[in-house]
Amino acid sequence: MTEDTTGRWRGWLAAAEDALYGPEGFYRGPVGPAGHFRTSVHASALFAGAVARLLCRVDEALGRPARLDFVDLAAGRGELVTGVLAALPAEVTARVRAYAVEIADRPEGLDPCVEWLTGPPKGITGLLFANEWLDNVPVEVAEVDPAGVPRLVLVRQDGTERLGEPLSGAEAEWLARWWPQAPEEGLRAEIGLPRDTAWASAVTGVERGLAIAVDYAHTRDTRPPFGTLTGFREGRETAPVPDGSCDITAHVALDACAEAGATAANAAGTFPGARLLTQRAALRALGVTGVRPPLTLASTDPAAYVRALAGAGEAAELTATGGLGDFGWLVQSVGIPDPLQEP
Repeated sequence: MTEDTTGRWRGWLAAAEDALYGPEGFYRGPVGPAGHFRTSVHASALFAGAVARLLCRVDEALGRPARLDFVDLAAGRGELVTGVLAALPAEVTARVRAYAVEIADRPEGLDPCVEWLTGPPKGITGLLFANEWLDNVPVEVAEVDPAGVPRLVLVRQDGTERLGEPLSGAEAEWLARWWPQAPEEGLRAEIGLPRDTAWASAVTGVERGLAIAVDYAHTRDTRPPFGTLTGFREGRETAPVPDGSCDITAHVALDACAEAGATAANAAGTFPGARLLTQRAALRALGVTGVRPPLTLASTDPAAYVRALAGAGEAAELTATGGLGDFGWLVQSVGIPDPLQEP
């Protein structure tokens, strides 16, 4: 962080952009996201295995093309793309072109076949998978003042806040459409417009295939009255302070992103179908159920029983109600049937 930003009042969008992605930002540090919070990717290799199975379904729907793209958007240190490549059948691996999209430098030891990019590629034929990306796309925060008027929240580098000007223009329109508020002092909202734009741009990069965003999410009828802006540092939730020392995140209005992505893709003539489901439903459709192995296996093959029991526990964590299973999956198919849809 540069010294001259310490006492400056800025909107949360600019402050978080600098704190997360600036020259000394949180996501440029050597530790990486895994050192501060645990995602589904870090919880179990079952997650990467499920994504690999999904990629195989996309491959089948595409007619097994000579080149099958897999894009890991917000790749961290390459954990997901590494796990997916390891879980694929050899015949599919031979045709996969893998991309990891992240602003940090390429990690040492990453498979040379993975192309490391700072932005999503275009012309994708395959699967674009964005795990916990949109919640880290910075947004403005609004708060209702004593007169019942939503105003922009301004923040300094130490986390101190005050109210700025009333919302206007596209931000006011987005709030009225996607997060309407009662005129009660103190109600807050995150203006998801930059996330809509980011997702629309990512989706239009898919020529044929599937685009998926997985994130903490809410929809228009479940918006939290005081917003969700928060921070994470070393595995613990903390106050969101935009000084580069912690992650700054907020849950995603995935329904707004879905409409923006579908609109952009339709304008490009690709006509995708978009839907929302929980991670629990998505992973179960991909064979991750958390069902315990039969006790009879303990007597016939104790080692296999222990392995299966451990796998069931990991699957249960990935699909748990009140936990990772409640994550939202935004699924947008482009030119193929939705491979997570029941036939």
